Amino acid sequence: MTTDAPWPEVLRYTAFSSDPDGGNPAGVVLDAAALDDSDMLAIAADLGYSESAFLSAPPEGLGQEGRAYSIRYFSPKAEVPFCGHATVAAAVALAERTEPGELVFATRAGTVPVEVAEEHGIVRATLTSVEPHVEEIAEADLIEALAALGWPAADLDPDFPPRIAFAGARHLVLGAATRVRLADLAYDFARLEALMHRLDLTTLQLVWRESAAVFHVRDPFPVGGVVEDPATGAAAAAFGAYARELGLVPEDAVLTLHQGEDLGRPGELTVTLRAGDPRVRVSGTGARIS
Repeated sequence: MTTDAPWPEVLRYTAFSSDPDGGNPAGVVLDAAALDDSDMLAIAADLGYSESAFLSAPPEGLGQEGRAYSIRYFSPKAEVPFCGHATVAAAVALAERTEPGELVFATRAGTVPVEVAEEHGIVRATLTSVEPHVEEIAEADLIEALAALGWPAADLDPDFPPRIAFAGARHLVLGAATRVRLADLAYDFARLEALMHRLDLTTLQLVWRESAAVFHVRDPFPVGGVVEDPATGAAAAAFGAYARELGLVPEDAVLTLHQGEDLGRPGELTVTLRAGDPRVRVSGTGARIS
């Protein structure tokens, strides 16, 4: 970006909570056309949020003018292909400036439609993921992940086989046997970061099942330069695909994921699965951070 060009406005929104002190904060730049990669990375690093979203003109033919955008996501350390909470934050920001309705984003992982609705002054966005897939993790890599976390293998829930799940970004899903195990998160940052880079993982999705359709989750994010992501839409989508493929939930299901409680930033993510549609829908509220 040239030194004499005006710096675009950087908005701050939280996603997956209607309370600015809850959910996961994201930076949002609604007009990033003049920014290069180094500019976007610098803005994300300055904000210090787990990710920030940068919008620009869409590819030709993507959608209606003012309702379609290209979007890129940067953590304080690197670009990521897809970020759910920053997508929700961007959609809420756009809806507040225009009107609720349908949006579509061209991400580096693929096209992501978003439906925004408002009820009683609360804005809610629902994104539809790219087509997901689930793969096995090598035993040696699982052993290394557990060693980096400081988790004995006995602390894993045997009903949740470890897998790598993708719905726009790759996440290692591990089931915790107890809520106490999930709450006690103190891991080797450098060791886990090295493994995640090698496996091209965005986060680890650590899960404890409270009931048939209610889960508590946490997401270490050392590759982004952040110890933990407070609410992770991309991982929620990946988890929905994982849970369906492994038969842990019905093909038609609505799941509630609680995240951020252990960080003092509680948020709630709704994951919707539809029979006959491999894609996963993730929805949540959002609010501007003043």
